[in-house]
Amino acid sequence: MAKKYEGKAQFLVIYIKEAHPSDDWASRVNSKLGYIQDPKTFYERSQVANTCMSDLKIDIPCLIDDMDNTAARAYRGWPDRMFIVSTDGLIAYVGKPGPFGFLPSEMEAALKEELKK
Repeated sequence: MAKKYEGKAQFLVIYIKEAHPSDDWASRVNSKLGYIQDPKTFYERSQVANTCMSDLKIDIPCLIDDMDNTAARAYRGWPDRMFIVSTDGLIAYVGKPGPFGFLPSEMEAALKEELKK
């Protein structure tokens, strides 16, 4: 979708708090890192985010939430969620919590409507 709407919309990933750290609710991920400990510093979170983006071959820009989890709390983004933010800074679409709530076709329909404005 990012390639399809290139030049019309900006797509970003915001990497937030690790959902399944090995020192809490562990889940082995398909990653070079294996089990991931909950990052304690912004640098550690950045390393995990970079590995995630690389392993999943995601080539859109990635922002990294601060260690106070400001973005995750503001957008209720845990464990993950899709949003459309309009050019005037208002939330135009809020997807259901993912990954099971991801409905790309629903998001794309909302994006098409937003681009008509």
